[in-house]
Amino acid sequence: MILRNATTEDAATLQQLAEKIWYPTYGPILSEEQIRFMLDKIYDLNSIRTQISTGSQTYILLSENGAPQGFAAFGPRPEHPEVYKLFKLYCLVETKGKGYGKALINEVEQRVLRAGKTILELNVNKYNPAKTFYEKMGYEVIYEEDIPIGDFWMNDFVMRKELK
Repeated sequence: MILRNATTEDAATLQQLAEKIWYPTYGPILSEEQIRFMLDKIYDLNSIRTQISTGSQTYILLSENGAPQGFAAFGPRPEHPEVYKLFKLYCLVETKGKGYGKALINEVEQRVLRAGKTILELNVNKYNPAKTFYEKMGYEVIYEEDIPIGDFWMNDFVMRKELK
């Protein structure tokens, strides 16, 4: 398993991973129309490239045997730079149980600590089974929020971990 910073040249790979991951992950939770809308909005190639080039989000790409398997993206919360946010953490569904998600979140936590910060937050859909994974990793729900996105809503828990 190799973890490395994604570059703007990896934007298409990140987009392709998201396409492969989102439908099986969110199909039981969201409508196909909402999934398509969110993929088009969040994983637009120019958006990914801009996030990487400006440093607003650092992407970590996880590969095994040269094949991309998952990624994470994190950075300071724009409205509260003392708090870092895990914006994205996704692994191919067929890799479940291999420890890739844990490896990615551990890497993010270490980088947040190296940046001199001790709080990492994330949003997880209220109906996403990944909430259990985050709880096992030491995250706790601190509040709920419903976020409008186009004609749709993201119904999320906001979870937080104090890093040491």
